[in-house]
Amino acid sequence: MIVRDLAEARKTRRLVEAEGWNSVRLLLKSDGMGYSFHITTIHPGAELHFEYKNHLECVYCIEGNGSIEDSTTGEVHPIRPGVMYALDRHDAHVLRAETSMTMACVFNPPVTGREVHRPDGSYALEGEAV
Repeated sequence: MIVRDLAEARKTRRLVEAEGWNSVRLLLKSDGMGYSFHITTIHPGAELHFEYKNHLECVYCIEGNGSIEDSTTGEVHPIRPGVMYALDRHDAHVLRAETSMTMACVFNPPVTGREVHRPDGSYALEGEAV
């Protein structure tokens, strides 16, 4: 059994910070679950361009308001507490935060722990050039 406390994990290397967001990686590849689980905070006013070419992601909004735009179709969906989105086709997207947003995120394959986005908006796979 794995038990971790979010507040305690924030004080460790499990907290990863980048422009516009920070993420506490509560489950990592090394935990052997087959996915990783993160609590991510998107900062107010952030406009983040992502495209997870190597990962599938599911996100559930716990707190805050914003939107997600499909970069291919231009379709915009509001994000608020209780809304989930899944990037099931490695969808290029723009995440915009009107307020601070707290998100629960699952990645498959799991991340190893220190990943930040490459210039193309993706995470590298383990062993791949950053």
